[in-house]
Amino acid sequence: MVTHNQHHHEPRVRGPKLEPHQIVIRPLITEKGTHQSTSQHRAYPFEVNPWASKDEIKAAVEELFGVRVDRVRTQNRAGKKRRYRFKTGRMANWKKAIVTLRPESPTIQFF
Repeated sequence: MVTHNQHHHEPRVRGPKLEPHQIVIRPLITEKGTHQSTSQHRAYPFEVNPWASKDEIKAAVEELFGVRVDRVRTQNRAGKKRRYRFKTGRMANWKKAIVTLRPESPTIQFF
């Protein structure tokens, strides 16, 4: 008898195989992000590759920064409209990841 709550599905594949430095594009240095990382939240926001999955983001942050990741939350952000003289254009859509570290993990120092 097969139960339905077993997770044996193949991972979804989007785009090519990514290296850690291709997954994490840059840390987002914002007032909110700085507050979340220095308080008890231990959460760090990053701009990440839109093709990257949560598992890939977790592995990349652990490898690049030498930390232990507890969980990853992601959001796909829509690009904003921008104008240059009389033309309107759009910024690219991008993906944001909020990485929460484990309590025993060292912190990430950006400065």
